[in-house]
Amino acid sequence: MSFAQPLNENDADPDPVVQFRAWFDAARGAGVRMPEAAAVATASADGEPSARMVLVKRGDADGFVFYTNYESRKGEELGANPRAALLFYWDPLGRQVRVEGSVSRLSPEQSAAYVRSRPRASQLSAMASPQSRPVQSRRSLEDAVAELSRRHEGSELPIPPNWGGFRLRPERIEFWQHREDRLHDRLLYTRASGASWRLTRLAP
Repeated sequence: MSFAQPLNENDADPDPVVQFRAWFDAARGAGVRMPEAAAVATASADGEPSARMVLVKRGDADGFVFYTNYESRKGEELGANPRAALLFYWDPLGRQVRVEGSVSRLSPEQSAAYVRSRPRASQLSAMASPQSRPVQSRRSLEDAVAELSRRHEGSELPIPPNWGGFRLRPERIEFWQHREDRLHDRLLYTRASGASWRLTRLAP
């Protein structure tokens, strides 16, 4: 697949989620390591921004889903200001996808189903880590994991009440395709609540 292939309006699907799945599958097919990795940007109640990488576990008509500790910095910021932006970057294909919209928590049942699907060691680490909080040392984290492992040996691990999923419902999705000489292609899909998607070309 060409690094700088054209992105034309006539070739783009009218549904940006369908277009996203096509690009995601192409990234995976091209051997991109962890194509589900994306930067997620949040902001505090007073507008102070922050960004970090997450793994987006689902991207479909219901939205884009990722998981975290609700007491982490991003969890607290999303609680105070429930809007976010995602950025996928697939360098081998010269592609970016930007997604912006409102965010809400998944139901406890949905979050629990995902937690149960994770390896036991990952579940233990999530339980032991006070995400985004200062810790004494790495050894203290390892000791906490070891203690939880001993305490729950031979039994199913409990679901941490402060850990679960967020769903970003997109209101803007932009597809960016690298082209030579900086004349990149940018197609932006937007919609108001309940409206159909509108496609617009942006200048690079």
